Amino acid sequence: MAQYLVLRTGRKIPALGLGTWKAEPGVVASCVEEALRVGYRHIDCACDYGNEDEVGRGIRSAISSGVCKREDIFVTSKLWNTYHHKEHVRMACERTLKDLGLDYVDLYLIHFPISLRFVPFEKRYPPEWIFDPDSPNPKMEVDPVPLRETWEAMEGLVDAGLAKDIGVSNFNCQLLADLLSYSRIKPSVNQVELHPYLTQEMLVRFCKENGVVVTGYSPFGALSYAPIGMAKAEESILNDAVLKKVAQKHNKSLAQCALKWACQRGYTVIPKSSNLQRLKENFDIFDFELDSEDMKVISGMDRNRRYNDPGIFAEKAFNCFYPIHG
Repeated sequence: MAQYLVLRTGRKIPALGLGTWKAEPGVVASCVEEALRVGYRHIDCACDYGNEDEVGRGIRSAISSGVCKREDIFVTSKLWNTYHHKEHVRMACERTLKDLGLDYVDLYLIHFPISLRFVPFEKRYPPEWIFDPDSPNPKMEVDPVPLRETWEAMEGLVDAGLAKDIGVSNFNCQLLADLLSYSRIKPSVNQVELHPYLTQEMLVRFCKENGVVVTGYSPFGALSYAPIGMAKAEESILNDAVLKKVAQKHNKSLAQCALKWACQRGYTVIPKSSNLQRLKENFDIFDFELDSEDMKVISGMDRNRRYNDPGIFAEKAFNCFYPIHG
């Protein structure tokens, strides 16, 4: 199985990367450096994660130690919801580059198809979801911006050499079809939630047929969401008897089989871990193959169970109903 996928620009994106969402503050830099030492060459980050400065320190430490060169690493970041107006896109990307200590990112994504009121850097960074936390009625405040306006500013980042490739995240087929119809520079990637309980067969197929590489986040399902009350711990696919049977067959862990299933479906995947042993385990998936029956069985676990759903959490946590998957 190929360890890289080729983007529409001809550039390669590693099939397996390191996710940094919910990574524990204070350990992110060492985690990123250790991951690069293990062999990871794809680091996924975002303004909203609030740790890009730590990610950057980890990358610089690995480079200065001779572990790798900058050109060996594929770094992804994302445009936050409050920066969708054309005049805010470049400044947001430049802030990310400053925090990372890099001259460019390999991939820059629109994080959500949600545009919120602008919050200046000096007021709060990262701005998160709520416009004014000190308001008597703190809530997420929508500021509609045409997708085309944001995308044309994203294309400007490529023209300026600040991003090598651009793409989107959490986009459905209809939004992608619209974007593909007018974009001068087509989206290279769509990053979405994907795991055996949410296989998104039609979206994955649509992306593949239209030259958009898919990156799957939250590959273990509920694992990242249980600590913040968005899932129950027992929902984790790593507790699933079906997946356990496949893992036993191959003498691999359940996590390794879930990641292998993702890669064999033809997309990239970005598990998160700050534990060195699990970092190594997650990376060790290129020495075995799942057969067609294994793939069928794991795909059959699908429950259409989405954990990262603004249509649910935005109303519960941020007092604003904003579905994007309905």
